[in-house]
Amino acid sequence: MSIFRTLKKKLGWKLRSSKPDYDVNPLLYSQLKPFRLPLVLVQVIMMIGTIGYIVIDDFEILDAIYQTGITFTTVGFGEIAPISEAGRFFTITLIIFGFAVFTLSTAILIDAVVKGKLFELYKERGMLYKIARLRRHFVIFHHNEYTVQLAKQFRENHVPFVVVDARDDMEQIAKEFGYPYYINEEPYTEKAFLKTHLSSAKGAISLSKNISDNITLIASVRLYEKELGRWPYLIISNAETHHDKERLIKLGADKVVAPPSLMAKRVTAMAIRPDMENVLDEFLYKKDTPIDMEEVFVKEDSWLVDHTLKEIHLRDRMKVSVIGITETRGRFIQMPKGTTIIRAKCKLLLVGSHKGISKAKKLINKKEKPLEIDNVI
Repeated sequence: MSIFRTLKKKLGWKLRSSKPDYDVNPLLYSQLKPFRLPLVLVQVIMMIGTIGYIVIDDFEILDAIYQTGITFTTVGFGEIAPISEAGRFFTITLIIFGFAVFTLSTAILIDAVVKGKLFELYKERGMLYKIARLRRHFVIFHHNEYTVQLAKQFRENHVPFVVVDARDDMEQIAKEFGYPYYINEEPYTEKAFLKTHLSSAKGAISLSKNISDNITLIASVRLYEKELGRWPYLIISNAETHHDKERLIKLGADKVVAPPSLMAKRVTAMAIRPDMENVLDEFLYKKDTPIDMEEVFVKEDSWLVDHTLKEIHLRDRMKVSVIGITETRGRFIQMPKGTTIIRAKCKLLLVGSHKGISKAKKLINKKEKPLEIDNVI
């Protein structure tokens, strides 16, 4: 262990390991068991041949090993030293038994490769080690048209994610739709949670069209969360009806999307304001756009508490506007005035550039009022 790792351990700092939660090595070793007999037989033949040449024709040990090797493999290099009659008889016997061992070993190896899952397990092992390096990623359960579009958005915004599905052609699906990390497993099982490194994930997303799949997944993730004793996962799911949406929220889902409701709202917006149809698509949902929107939580120890909006000068310093405030009791204030007082534990809805909002978040999270704020006119 290096001096830095020793120091971290003594200080009680957590050492991040890139080792997968699920160990596939036992399965991999079980696939290698058929290789043991051929290896043992080859070693036995080499040992018998070497001892035979040393005893019969008084070969040096290196010459005996070399003569046994070229005889056993039948490469046909010839004799490296004069061989007696007994030695030639021994050589013929060695060739016959060596050929038999070679044929048997080849048959065993081919059978193990064809019938086994050696290469699949080796590829899965590599995938598990890649996934183990992820932190604060999302685990997307089930593959369908929803997850295809979600994965596309995640890739564009550089959000790490793992897709889980039990389809046999999951590898081809991952290549076709650009899933960088995927697991071929039943989504709701503990094995899937271990393979996706859910212990270090930010959240889980289940977008199955079958409500029972979403219910099972949400309950399983919450139980796994309690077993780990970690902070709550962000669980996002979908539902077709309002009743199903309420059921999923009661079970533990943080966010539930209802496609019919979203479609109705979108169509209504198109019908009432056709000119606003592409505003969200162009400015909020696409990456690298000049406008971004984000909700920021105001902590109790933030210097903003009990100050007015005009006193923080977000628009003057960072070109960021506060277009809404969600109070602790749930009331939403839209387009608040500059005299509106900011309270603890409220949420500010910010609109501006991505860079400006990032600076605004740092400013909001500070405990003491920055000196440069007083210098803004």
